[in-house]
Amino acid sequence: MNQHPAPPRTGDVIPELSDGPKRSFLNLEGLHKPLKSPIPQSTVDRARAYRMKRLRDQIAAHDCAAILLYNPVNIRYAFDYSNMQIWSTREATRYAVIFADGPGIMHEYKGAQHLTRQGAGVDEVRPATTWIYSITDADTEAQARRWAAEIADLIATLGGGNRRLAADKLDPQGLRALEALGIEVVDGQELTEKARCIKSPDEIELMKWTLRVAESGMWRMHAASVPGVTENEIWAELHHENIRSGGEWFEARLLSSGPRTNPWYQEASDRVIALGEMISFDTDMIGPYGYCADLSRSWTCGHVPMTPVQRGIYRLALDQIEHNTAILRAGLEFAEFNEKSWRIPEVNQPFRYSLAIHGVGLVDEWPVVPLHVDMTGGWGARTGRFEEGMVVCVESLMAAPGTESVKLETQVLITAGGPVRLDVFPWEM
Repeated sequence: MNQHPAPPRTGDVIPELSDGPKRSFLNLEGLHKPLKSPIPQSTVDRARAYRMKRLRDQIAAHDCAAILLYNPVNIRYAFDYSNMQIWSTREATRYAVIFADGPGIMHEYKGAQHLTRQGAGVDEVRPATTWIYSITDADTEAQARRWAAEIADLIATLGGGNRRLAADKLDPQGLRALEALGIEVVDGQELTEKARCIKSPDEIELMKWTLRVAESGMWRMHAASVPGVTENEIWAELHHENIRSGGEWFEARLLSSGPRTNPWYQEASDRVIALGEMISFDTDMIGPYGYCADLSRSWTCGHVPMTPVQRGIYRLALDQIEHNTAILRAGLEFAEFNEKSWRIPEVNQPFRYSLAIHGVGLVDEWPVVPLHVDMTGGWGARTGRFEEGMVVCVESLMAAPGTESVKLETQVLITAGGPVRLDVFPWEM
């Protein structure tokens, strides 16, 4: 019977990882302590200023007086502080109004206005007027009208006669109430996605630190991948490193093993993993500074050599990653990428991933570029081009009938000189 080993600690040097490329991911400088960011505050300050300018430039380019932000990721992009990120994703209890040529006003949850001091760019903070049913009950419509009157007054006072308001997400009661007051509400999703898609050098430094934390967590996962552990136990190692090192949250729990890897999208469970089974995962990690580390790796439990079938599937996935990364460049049209992209063998196509490439910043972002098989499927970014300063994730999910799935993914900066991988945790071949 296999002995259950003691949980790995960041900084521990165990025999199977004491040599070779993975040693560089041991948190040796921190030993049993969290990673400490070396990034100076001046880098953070420049990134904040850049992001607010990107947002205001987009507001002006779309001929809007202001933008109304409810998405907590967009609020984080603008003001760089967080408050109940997951809860406020589903509950419309805090929002920002940012003018193209005027103030940034944060309407914060009752009792939480002091949190705005942790960020930047907030010129005024007000208590939020909430009109979600769980809080306002039968007064929802009346509260929505009160809220709309407050927003309309801001537009009238600060909008310079422009009554166009972009909104990133808005429930029907609010939309109807604003329109009844003569406010023209336009979709703010394109505006925010286009603002966020080009990163400054300072943003890249912040993102690199999140990746460093993620890769330290991935080493913990690698060391914990021994027979007898559960999927949840391995997944918890990534959470441990992220949270103790100042990270924030996860968009999913995508880790599976053996037969649960195919079909994909099965989240981590209490399944006990056996020697030699494939372990595949996708980090989807929102780390320090609120940036996303979206990496995927696959390896065998116990780190035994892959079987010929496992190795063949892995080789295909890595070929797809390496080919599609190599052809990226600033100015490359999405359609041209499609024409030049790696062709998935027909036998593997039913098990393919949902996309070839997606943008990444604070979270997964525009553009989502389909695989060659799906380029005419009616979704994803089929027009447009890769631009300098974009960061994208190159994806592969590979399987065949009756096999395990291999999931690989790398995070890539688009530069004038070509693609630059930001993650360096090694592949298994």
